[in-house]
Amino acid sequence: MKRFFFLALIWCIMPRPVNAQDEDSLRIGVKGFVDTYHALRVEDPHDWMSSRTRVRGELTIEKGCAGAFVSANLVQNAILKDRTGLQMREAYGYYSNGHWDLRAGRQIIVWGVADGLRITDLVSPMDYTEFLAQDYDDIRIPVGGLRLRYTQPKWCAEAIAIPVSSFFELPTDVTNPWSIGPIPIGAEPEHKLNNMEYGGRLSWFLNGVDFSLSALRTWNKMPVLCNGIGVYDRMTMLGADFSVPLGKMVLRGEAAEYLGEVQPTMNSLELPHASSTNLLIGLDWYGGNEWTLSAQYSYKYVAWGDNRSSSLATFRISKNLLHNALALQDFAYIDVTNGGIYNRLSADYALNDQLHALVGYDYFHGDEGSFAIYRHNSEVWVKLKYSF
Repeated sequence: MKRFFFLALIWCIMPRPVNAQDEDSLRIGVKGFVDTYHALRVEDPHDWMSSRTRVRGELTIEKGCAGAFVSANLVQNAILKDRTGLQMREAYGYYSNGHWDLRAGRQIIVWGVADGLRITDLVSPMDYTEFLAQDYDDIRIPVGGLRLRYTQPKWCAEAIAIPVSSFFELPTDVTNPWSIGPIPIGAEPEHKLNNMEYGGRLSWFLNGVDFSLSALRTWNKMPVLCNGIGVYDRMTMLGADFSVPLGKMVLRGEAAEYLGEVQPTMNSLELPHASSTNLLIGLDWYGGNEWTLSAQYSYKYVAWGDNRSSSLATFRISKNLLHNALALQDFAYIDVTNGGIYNRLSADYALNDQLHALVGYDYFHGDEGSFAIYRHNSEVWVKLKYSF
């Protein structure tokens, strides 16, 4: 414990970013935060669901058009002991000259326009160790690869190559309050050239509409249960997304076809594959007096098996008060198909520019579907965050 707080102190007193007058000089920037998060189950046995403290450090080194970025977490987790320690997050080198942008290394890649849902956003997998009871940005898992972008005022082309894939991290340890059970997970794909992921995205920024087309040769990042074992297999994603401003509103949409997606099965000698159609429509409203409202609906149809269709919706409402010092928000995932729900109600109060205090309540309900296993995991939580 002493070592943890000593290292945390070192991160906090590291030098702040330096603004250089000469673009060819070496520029070093350091920032990050310290936060502590604790959640208590509201049902018997009223045990701790989460208890973790971390220090996030982010280091940027630049000279001319080239640079490097590294971010890491130093974590002390009182519930999940194996999560305690130093965790590397992103680490990549880059070159950017205004039109060309090349990044090589461990990085987070985000595609699409959806909020908290995955339609075309299939590159970076997710860490479900504590399910969704974390900030969505925190559960994205970086991937190691190359990303090349060429940007013009009206359009942008992007290509990616990922030699070694990353996959969802699932809580299979039964001692974890968020465990999905001791489900055996099969081996990840071998590190071979023909197993690499690759794809591209073309985006246009026109008057009144932004839209993109994307293609990705990838894997199912979430293991699919086949004959009692979670397996990974190849698939191809062809997708598109758009965003249209309509006064105080923004209309968003995504569509993707997953070609050759492996399907769950029991007592089958071969892995079944089928194409699936994935659609999303969303609407954001930015009203006056610091009100925002957002709703999304996603639909999936699989051309195989008995359970061919499923639907998931989200709803978000937020309001800022006290000259933006207090942010109130309610965000919900709604399993339309099975009637389940996960709802997070939160309040974020800025004590000053660096220090925030947060409290919240997470509600789970469902008899079937992905939220059913967590129907007894409703919790209250507190969080403190200091940014430096």
